[in-house]
Amino acid sequence: MTLDQLRPYMTGIVTPVARLSIRLGLTPNTCTVLALVAAMVAGTAFWYREIGLGVLFVAVNAFFDAIDGAIARELGSAGVKGDFLDHVLDRYADIFIIIGIFAGGFASWEVGVFALTGVLMSSYLGTQAQAVGVGRYYGGLLGRADRLVLILLAGIADILFPSGLFSWTFLGIMLLLFGFLGHITAIQRFMFVWRELNRLE
Repeated sequence: MTLDQLRPYMTGIVTPVARLSIRLGLTPNTCTVLALVAAMVAGTAFWYREIGLGVLFVAVNAFFDAIDGAIARELGSAGVKGDFLDHVLDRYADIFIIIGIFAGGFASWEVGVFALTGVLMSSYLGTQAQAVGVGRYYGGLLGRADRLVLILLAGIADILFPSGLFSWTFLGIMLLLFGFLGHITAIQRFMFVWRELNRLE
């Protein structure tokens, strides 16, 4: 089970933060854009091997990504336009962060591309489920929330243990996992959607 599937149980934490954010004048779309900006800063930081700064802004990205939808629900403004914007900018955020990590030398470009394709395909299958009428599907081994937590943990591990593990950085190992688990997740989501489409025929 991925962390994305725990969203309904996080309401008690997220809702008060969303209400405070509304009082501060934040809107759902503003938070979505701020999440992208944070991802761009994180990717740039990793590119320049500033791991601490990268980890900090990945956390900022995760924060704004968690509350944009909650703010929309509190304001009663949740709709397809905001959902569309959120998914598009989330994918760009993933691209900035992952490219920053392998461009910074924490992994080879081959591993980076493997990770990027796994992440993008698993995300695509999740939204494509919605496009064909099955509904947005967050299932599978690795969701976006899982990836953000793994980036944070791997970054902290590389700060604490700069020599890495068996000549691999922890961020590099994490990207390799993103590749394998991302493609497995894409297959799991494809199979779920395919079964649902067969059932609906």
